[in-house]
Amino acid sequence: MELTVLGCSGSYGAPAGGACSGYLVRAGETLLWLDCGNGSFANLQQHADPAELTAVVITHGHPDHCVDIYGLHVLNKYGLERDCLPVFAPAGVEKQLEGLVGEWTDTFDWMVVGDGDRATIGDVALRFSRTDHPPPTVAVELAHGGKRLVYTSDTGPGWSREAFGPGADLLLSEATYQHDDIRAPIHLSARQAGEMAAAARARHLMLTHLWPTLDPVASVEEGSEAFGRPVVLAAPHLVTHV
Repeated sequence: MELTVLGCSGSYGAPAGGACSGYLVRAGETLLWLDCGNGSFANLQQHADPAELTAVVITHGHPDHCVDIYGLHVLNKYGLERDCLPVFAPAGVEKQLEGLVGEWTDTFDWMVVGDGDRATIGDVALRFSRTDHPPPTVAVELAHGGKRLVYTSDTGPGWSREAFGPGADLLLSEATYQHDDIRAPIHLSARQAGEMAAAARARHLMLTHLWPTLDPVASVEEGSEAFGRPVVLAAPHLVTHV
């Protein structure tokens, strides 16, 4: 699998390269857009032809994870004239986003997913787990070719990466805060992300969803110390092979 970061700013766009949560996953002939945060669709078009998307996965209804699906809707409906692109999302997201478009018609084929659900999209097997975050929110495991990528989406410390079993090849974890200033218990600090990755015996850890005003170097140092080895910091256009 190949992971491309389209956006990684936490909660709102950062001054530099500030697209919010969005990731592109390639696996064989499958191309997935994982979360559609504001600014991520423009970046996606630098790495892929939207007409080649196999499916979209939205982890929850907070705007920094979903609003750019509006642009894809406009392109598919009026430009590509493409119908029934699969979109996997928790209950309520489809209805919530109707406020942007008025009516979806048949541009997308919405699939509701929740805790414990599984799906197969092309060459990729997916599992979903409800996280510790107020709106219905799912973490996602993507498996292909013997490799596993786990994306936490947004979560507080009440959810464990071990929900998907130990030994993920890459854990893409939110790390909104630094541990001496956790503003809300619905997100993780970099230290908590490192500790949870170590407990789940992940092979590699990438930190994402950092609060825009934080010093990213301090987050990397905090996360690396807790994980026990160096972590990677997500950045727009970063491409990683899982």
